Amino acid sequence: MPILSERGYLIPAVNTDTVSYTDCAEQLAMSIKSWHPEASVSIMTNDRCDWSVFDHVIELPYGDQGGYANDWQVFRASPYRQTIKLEADMIATSPIDHWWTMLEKRDVVISTGCRDFYDRPATSRYYRQLFDDNYLPDVYNAVTYWRVSKTAQEFFQLVKYIFQHWADYKTLLKFPEEVPSTDVVYAVAAQIISPELVTLPPRLGPNIVHMKQHVIPIHSDDWTQELVWENVNPGLRINTVAQWGLFHYHNKQWRLS
Repeated sequence: MPILSERGYLIPAVNTDTVSYTDCAEQLAMSIKSWHPEASVSIMTNDRCDWSVFDHVIELPYGDQGGYANDWQVFRASPYRQTIKLEADMIATSPIDHWWTMLEKRDVVISTGCRDFYDRPATSRYYRQLFDDNYLPDVYNAVTYWRVSKTAQEFFQLVKYIFQHWADYKTLLKFPEEVPSTDVVYAVAAQIISPELVTLPPRLGPNIVHMKQHVIPIHSDDWTQELVWENVNPGLRINTVAQWGLFHYHNKQWRLS
């Protein structure tokens, strides 16, 4: 994809039989533009998408590789010199444009750690045992920044290679996933390249509010059945607590409006 502008947000969204990630991406794009009307937001998809909220609708450059394995295509698909890639099932609950100033000095930054809706760093390692057992960096690909650079090219080439050769890589890990998640592949790639090159020190940089059961924590897998949420347009409160940054709602059917 040719460079069309200096910086913008790119949302990969490939629908499945049960989840419309393009609908999620639309909600995310609308939430970003509610805070930053001039922001450029693009979607990478192989599904029909005519919404005007997106500045660019980009087809998967190499076709549907299946699930998580599509992720490495974002590097080739991005129309920006500087890109922040965002997972589709999130919303922006506050301004986020200050991230550019923080990130633009680096070639690649993958967010690390996550928060609960009280803005406390997550302490549960329920979903991160594979990372701990294999001494992998605690990365969350939900927010990934890169600028056009040799480091970014090498990183995404490595991500592609790991997805395509997972049968070999999983033999190096304790308790590997049969089908690797993007977070695990990013963590392995980051470990190979050097975490210092592709992450920021703990507590620095963007990280997400993650509404998974054991992070919050709650009794069931569906936070919408236990917690009270309020659309403050723009913005969001959970149990009266104002949220900030990116809110990963996890329940793919949830909509703010």
